Amino acid sequence: MTPPSPPITVTQPYLPPLEEFIPYLEHIWKSKRLTNGGPFHQQLETELARYLGVEHLSLFANGTLALVTALQALRITGEVITTPYTFAATTHSLLWNNIKPVFVDIDQHTCNLDPDRIEEAITPATTAILPVHCYGFPCDVERIERIADTYGLKVIYDAAHAFGVRSNGRSILRHGDLSILSFHATKVFNTFEGGAIVCPDAKIKQRVDYLKNFGFANEVTVVAPGINGKMNEVSAAMGLLQLKHVDQALDDRATIHRRYVQAFQDVPTLHVQQAPAGLVWNHAYCPLFVRPGHPINRDTLYETLKANGIHARRYFYPLISSLPMYRGLPSAAATHLPNAHLLAGQVICLPIYPSLGTEDQARLIDVVLQSAR
Repeated sequence: MTPPSPPITVTQPYLPPLEEFIPYLEHIWKSKRLTNGGPFHQQLETELARYLGVEHLSLFANGTLALVTALQALRITGEVITTPYTFAATTHSLLWNNIKPVFVDIDQHTCNLDPDRIEEAITPATTAILPVHCYGFPCDVERIERIADTYGLKVIYDAAHAFGVRSNGRSILRHGDLSILSFHATKVFNTFEGGAIVCPDAKIKQRVDYLKNFGFANEVTVVAPGINGKMNEVSAAMGLLQLKHVDQALDDRATIHRRYVQAFQDVPTLHVQQAPAGLVWNHAYCPLFVRPGHPINRDTLYETLKANGIHARRYFYPLISSLPMYRGLPSAAATHLPNAHLLAGQVICLPIYPSLGTEDQARLIDVVLQSAR
């Protein structure tokens, strides 16, 4: 009896060959250095900074702790302008710091925070902007920087999707006061769980390093109310091994994305988001938008895919502004966020990961195309 085909999920973690990982584990066991800034942790910080083209980088146990700590490091208070079209961690990090999120609508084409809407949301209580490079596509960093400079605001980029993304030859992570990465298992580059803060100089990195280790500056001196945000040695070892394979993984993702674009290019009610010219994109996600006039709506397509063993995700639905802890905010009103609500009702992220085979992808594409007939 032939076993059923395994489900196709929106993403699967890239796992390098097990035999390559064993020597790292043996080294950890022999050294008995499991955490607290061990040799693999230090090596990964150095090699990641070099690979990403940034000056300073501090590793974390996960991206959410990195977000929470970044807000602490810059002493952000009051109100922060952000996007409703994101993962919950972005906005939750504000609440954890007793900061009021102020939602601003997104650009209908980029899915990123709309700079035209930012300035009108600034109040005397605004201290920062927290944009998201959604799906790895960069925000309008130049306009956001001009707004921030004009009003004296800090900018922290949630760059969880933006590993390795370059615009005009430079890392997108260089923009803003800080940029936050996630190395969760679902991301392009993973350390099982993990994250990082990209810092512009050694001084802010030192403060970040204190904060992620309970605020300890040395054995007897605590300089801030820090947290335990450190990455362990096993995760760091996984990251070092991932770096050896990440370029091939990125190439594989690009090939899969091209197949989706070609498959749906002649269906006017289906739109696959693509990278603009001059951008080195990482193909972190493959957002497909089901436009008005399609024979079935997005949710029916989602259920149809699931019935065929294909588990796509509606990233990002529901909007963060619709969640119980945020929907009472004045900025969360649906009339204030028309583009975000429009796209949240249309988007479905298709499976994209290096091990997605051509036959499985062809089966997935066929299910989607059938919905257009």
